[in-house]
Amino acid sequence: TSMSSTHQSFSFCSGSDMALAGILTETEIAAGLQCCQAADSFDYKTFFVKVGLNSKSKDQLAQVFGILDQDRSGFIEEDELKLFLQNFSASARALTDAETKAFLAAGDTDGDGKIGVDGKIALTKG
Repeated sequence: TSMSSTHQSFSFCSGSDMALAGILTETEIAAGLQCCQAADSFDYKTFFVKVGLNSKSKDQLAQVFGILDQDRSGFIEEDELKLFLQNFSASARALTDAETKAFLAAGDTDGDGKIGVDGKIALTKG
């Protein structure tokens, strides 16, 4: 397992598009990004449906979580969440503060100000 996570972080370093490409199709990613181009238009439920995250396995969701958890802390913090869309496309916009806070609140199951892997999986299935 440690070998695959090392490989995963290497592929993330060389471009997150590549890392997510094994899980999501370009078409799914484009559809997700298309629905939230305008500031304050991001809705995580709509985005997850558009990119197909709601239909992925728990293992695939854990892989996506690992990509989003850029500092490998085991949590997705507010600063990582703000750049959420850029994990799907380098040219995507950052989330606004309002979007980031709403997204964080939805996935922060224990109120500690960050999203653990369980909260992330709950978000995609909710």
